[in-house]
Amino acid sequence: MRIYSFICVLTLFSCSANYHYQKALKKGLKPLISSDTIRIATIDSVPMVVHDTIVYERYFSSKDTVIHYENVFVPKTRLETRIEYKIHRDTIRYETRVEVQKAKASKQPNYLLWVFLIVLVLAAMQLIKKFL
Repeated sequence: MRIYSFICVLTLFSCSANYHYQKALKKGLKPLISSDTIRIATIDSVPMVVHDTIVYERYFSSKDTVIHYENVFVPKTRLETRIEYKIHRDTIRYETRVEVQKAKASKQPNYLLWVFLIVLVLAAMQLIKKFL
């Protein structure tokens, strides 16, 4: 029975993947880095004055952009994914609260109902005045 409890304790309190990755980086792990080069070609024109006329000279130029990708994936622990889910859930909850408050603030009062009630009261007063 002690062996089973010892194995359970070891599995429950083991190190996370992030811990092992950081430890490997300290010991000299070099992550696989791949790069990609994008070449952007542009055409520039510059006005030049030649014999009282404007002539546009065209220059072809290209620019290189190098993008690096790190190909090491570190899995997240259950605690990290749980915290991310809670943050996302709370953000959605606050956004809906803000939308409800905006809808309540933009609601116009119903003046037509009040006008109808005032006209009804005045008509009733005219009828009472007529019979008395």
